[in-house]
Parts: sequence; structure tokens; C-alpha cells
Amino acid sequence: MKRSTAKKWSIRIALGIVSLLAFAVIGFILYAQFDYGPSETLAEQVDLGAVNRDDHGLVFLPENPNGQGLILYQGAKVEARAYAYLGEKLSEQGYTVSIPKLPLKFGIFGVNKAEAVIEDYPEITAWFIGGHSLGGVAAAMYAEEHQDELAGLFFLGSYPAGDFAASKLPMLSIYGENDGLTLLEDIENNRVLFSASSEFVEIPGGNHAQFGMYGEQKGDNPADISPLEQQDLIVEALLNWMKDK
Repeated sequence: MKRSTAKKWSIRIALGIVSLLAFAVIGFILYAQFDYGPSETLAEQVDLGAVNRDDHGLVFLPENPNGQGLILYQGAKVEARAYAYLGEKLSEQGYTVSIPKLPLKFGIFGVNKAEAVIEDYPEITAWFIGGHSLGGVAAAMYAEEHQDELAGLFFLGSYPAGDFAASKLPMLSIYGENDGLTLLEDIENNRVLFSASSEFVEIPGGNHAQFGMYGEQKGDNPADISPLEQQDLIVEALLNWMKDK
């Protein structure tokens, strides 16, 4: 009788744990569906319906390719299309730009997406990889294991989780003065994780959400500059950094 009772309780506990895990997974999936889409300002600047797609996500192919490519990982819960302005402007300067579709729009679930992109564009001789917010963390996780294959690693309102202090990989940190999610203090405290050949560019008046173009973001601070102004400053910083690599 005691064994039977114990067995019943074991089954109930096991079923309870499975149910909790199931609810947690379902809850996370539902949470991930409430994302940040492209803003009206972005739609006025870029014909989103005409943006090219490949097997990996969005791709911006230059008319006059310079043989270099850039892979951008989106921020958590942000649609890839929210970075279409960056993709278009960089491609106009000769760069092939890939913004891959990440599982549930979370970079940490698609760290190795870059590998397939690089394989599919063998004509590119130099690749830069980076991302916005959590996307930057995911890009750094990929870069840490593929440093010899990359020309550089960049961060938009982000910083690496791993230590690149002993690395020779060129790195770029672009951060916003008014960022409410990746604070100036965070950038300063994590400088020790960057390689010696790193550059840091502050965007005066810039915030976290305007590293993409998807409107306001919970927890962020208001920006003192327009989304387009911040986007153009990002493009300028990236181009200045990449041109010498």
C-alpha cells in the first residue's frame, strides 16, 4: 500500500514538473511573438516590399560590390526589417549585408547563423559581424570561435559576454548617450573585454531603440536626435571603421 502511494506521488510530481516546463515554454513562445516591427519612418525611407530575401533572411546586394560583407544580428524581439535602413545604406557603399532570421528573434538561439551565410557567399573576401543589444552578444559568441575568419566585430548598444582582451580581432562599439538599456556605465565597465584594436564611438543624444527603426522601447530613455540622424551616424561610424580593414 505504501509503495503504491509513493509511486502515485512520484507520478504526480513528475507530471507537475512536465506541466510547469510546458507552460514555461508556451509562455516564452507567446512572449517572443510580441515583437518590435519596422516604424512608419522606416517605411517612408525604404521600400520594405522590395527588400531581397535569401535562405537566411534579408539580404542587401550592392550594385557595385567591394568584396566585403556585413552580418547584422537583430536585437531581442526586434524584426529583422527594422534594420533595413542600415542594410540599404551600407549596400549602397558596396557592402553585401545580411540580416539573418533568428529563431524567435533571439540571437542566442541562432549564434551560428553566420556560418551558413558566409558559406553561401564565397565571393566575399572579408566579413564583419555584429549586432544590436542581445544580437551583439550572440555575434560575439560566434566571433569568439571564428576569429580567423572575420575582419571585425561590432556592437550597437551592446558589448561581449566573453573576453577578447588577448584577441587581435578589430572591434567597434557604437553606443548612445541616452541609452536606457545599455548604460554608459555598462559600456565603460566592459571595455576590459574588448581587444586592444578596438574603437568606441558615442552617439550624442542617441538611445537604444534607434539602433534600429521600430519606435519606442520599454525601459529606454528618450533620444535627443531623430531616428534618421542616429541611423546615419551609425552608418558613418561603421563605414569609417570598415574602410581600413
